[in-house]
Amino acid sequence: MIFHIVAGGPEHELPDFTSNSQADEQWIGVDRGALYLLKRGIVPARAFGDFDSVSMEEWNKIASAIPDFVQFPAEKDETDLEIALNYALSQKPVAIYMYGVTGGRLDHFFGAVTLLTKKEITKDKLPVYIVDNQNEISVHTPGTTEIMKNEKWPYCSFFAVSEKVIGLTLKGFKYPLYDHLLQSGSSRCVSNEIIDKKAVFSFCSGILMVIRSRDGGNSR
Repeated sequence: MIFHIVAGGPEHELPDFTSNSQADEQWIGVDRGALYLLKRGIVPARAFGDFDSVSMEEWNKIASAIPDFVQFPAEKDETDLEIALNYALSQKPVAIYMYGVTGGRLDHFFGAVTLLTKKEITKDKLPVYIVDNQNEISVHTPGTTEIMKNEKWPYCSFFAVSEKVIGLTLKGFKYPLYDHLLQSGSSRCVSNEIIDKKAVFSFCSGILMVIRSRDGGNSR
């Protein structure tokens, strides 16, 4: 099962959901993200949140359209997004996509990015992505990963989430690397490009963030 989680960030940051349609998938709305889904004709299987960002009229719409919703108090130890992500992780998914977590408040965005490093994700090498109109963000643990060239995401950047990433090797990229030590704070691996039909990156130690992106103003 593929899970799509839509949170309540700025609506203009959301991508075209129809391009991600899969047969075996489940949609989850987080707070105002549930409304975003309903506006697009998608009824989420579940909705989570304190729903403090919606009006009473909007809340009634959510409650009447989505039979399975869980409302939490505003004062809690986890964000609404983390609660939804933990639920998705408990369902043993094959992949998770999170939308509506970029733009707007930087603390919300950074909080979403840190969720990619959860032990349940990194330990099992589960594909979890943050996606908006211009970017796709993922976090990887040691090993070899193959990625296909995609005109939607012409640029590919690499960042050390841990203090250092050891042995980073890039093949099939415009700027190849071999056994490179990528340290936290380095911009050495920003804005690379895949030149072959597919490319491969690998490393032997650390935690690596990969951002595939495009310039603004392109069509979806």
